[in-house]
Amino acid sequence: MKRSLPGGGAEAGRALRGCGPAAPCGLRPPRPLAGMEAPGAVLLLWVNGLMTLGLTGARQQSNLCNESLMLEKLPACGKSFEEMMKKVDSKKWCNLTEFIMYYDNFTQCTEREANNASCFWPNPLAEGFITGIHKQFFSNCTSEKVHWEDPPDEILITLILIPVMLTCAMITLVVWCSKRSDILV
Repeated sequence: MKRSLPGGGAEAGRALRGCGPAAPCGLRPPRPLAGMEAPGAVLLLWVNGLMTLGLTGARQQSNLCNESLMLEKLPACGKSFEEMMKKVDSKKWCNLTEFIMYYDNFTQCTEREANNASCFWPNPLAEGFITGIHKQFFSNCTSEKVHWEDPPDEILITLILIPVMLTCAMITLVVWCSKRSDILV
């Protein structure tokens, strides 16, 4: 059930929101309307106006992600990264320290373009684009497990015999010293 306010139309709407020539909408409580002199009614109108305006008195903006704009701009980031990666020897593409600054620029570019299109970052479309760049440049950079091999027999025998011989020599020295305690004191 709607209530009609005295004054009707735009005047009533402005009064609800506290608008007027002296103050923008929602920044001051409205003047009491004819027939609504009670302080509770004024407060009710003021709270209603604030809630209608999102509690801030400002117009709410709904920025929707412009995915087509973002997808249009992201390839420029990829092209820039590709140009920078030409400076790095392709054999060093798996060594992040060789191109970390270029990758950082690429990441910042994709984030900036997503934000310019009013999209959050990362998002599935940006992640798909970044994955494509990874496949293009880093597909050969898989982490291979190290295959351990035993050293040659000569080295292995030497590495085993040295601690064994040192242990035997220390035991012999301790036993010899314990038998000769009368001389050492």
